[in-house]
Amino acid sequence: MTDQKRDYYEVLGIARDAGEDEIKRAFRRRARELHPDVNPDDPNAEAQFKEAAEAYEVLSNPESRQAYDRFGHEGVSGRGAAPNFNDFGSFQDLFDAVFGGDVFGRGAPAGQGEDLAIRVQIAFAESALGVERELEFDGVAACATCDGLGYPAGTEIDPCVTCAGQGQVRQVSRGPFGQFVRAQICPACNGSGSIPRATCETCHGDGRVRTHRKVTVNIPAGIASAQQIRMTGEGHAGLRGARPGDLYVEVLVAEDERFWRDGLDIVSRLQIPVTDAMTGTTATVPTVHGDEEIEVHAGTQAGEQIVLRGKGFPALQGRGRGDHRIVADVRIPRVDNDEARQAVTTLAGVLDERAYRQDEGFFDRLRHAFR
Repeated sequence: MTDQKRDYYEVLGIARDAGEDEIKRAFRRRARELHPDVNPDDPNAEAQFKEAAEAYEVLSNPESRQAYDRFGHEGVSGRGAAPNFNDFGSFQDLFDAVFGGDVFGRGAPAGQGEDLAIRVQIAFAESALGVERELEFDGVAACATCDGLGYPAGTEIDPCVTCAGQGQVRQVSRGPFGQFVRAQICPACNGSGSIPRATCETCHGDGRVRTHRKVTVNIPAGIASAQQIRMTGEGHAGLRGARPGDLYVEVLVAEDERFWRDGLDIVSRLQIPVTDAMTGTTATVPTVHGDEEIEVHAGTQAGEQIVLRGKGFPALQGRGRGDHRIVADVRIPRVDNDEARQAVTTLAGVLDERAYRQDEGFFDRLRHAFR
């Protein structure tokens, strides 16, 4: 019967002479791509993931790989069966068993500080031009007394007896791939591998204290409301010198009754008396860059747009900048007395029919132009 299985080297995307490290890296890469948690809407993800795990089980073992190279799938019949994932609590447990750690980066190093999130509100114009803000918040900072180490300078330090100074404790377990060693952070020394003989009196060995902090954040031009800025290492301090967390600043843009945003464009409205719309005029309009004088041509219609090129938002990533579009709001007065009504009637009699041709369609205007 014809073997329907794909070649294991093809499954992992490696050459037949690939080394052990290359096989392991290839499986990690494929696992990230095919992990069912990453592809919840793909019904084939689990099957492809198992196929990659099966290929790794065979090719990572020198004996089974040699048999596969000589005889193909028949040479490893029974060894390359799809693993039983029910032996693990989750797919992440499987990776912990194979690699001794979190391959998806969800875990944090021992004692790493927690992330922090705060909000800041800026004006509409500031979102278009960019602004620098000083933020104040309560957080956890490294202890100044011990420089975040948790013990006074000169303190004697002993190796942790629980992990023998390794910072990790290992557990041996058996699973579908055979025997595996799972490494976990040592709970006694929290991964440091050592135990100081004395602790800091200020932070009591934690290396951290609560404090009121100030940081300056540069908010880039073009940012939209509810977008976040990540400030690496500005979150809560880590335990006993461990890496600090990150600070996430959510930017809220205040509404401005003069402007609204449309993609990278700024849109505003200009009220124009009907007489000025008929005869043309100049007008001063507000922009995020300051007031600007624009020309309103004769015969401007309601809803017509006057465009200020390059006066909108810059793109946060890449190049380009939007425009400022000014929408004409032609104001038509209410005629409520005889004198005004007579004036309008007189004006209507004076106007030539050509004054209204701007309302015609394109082909009608074209026909009139060539009469």
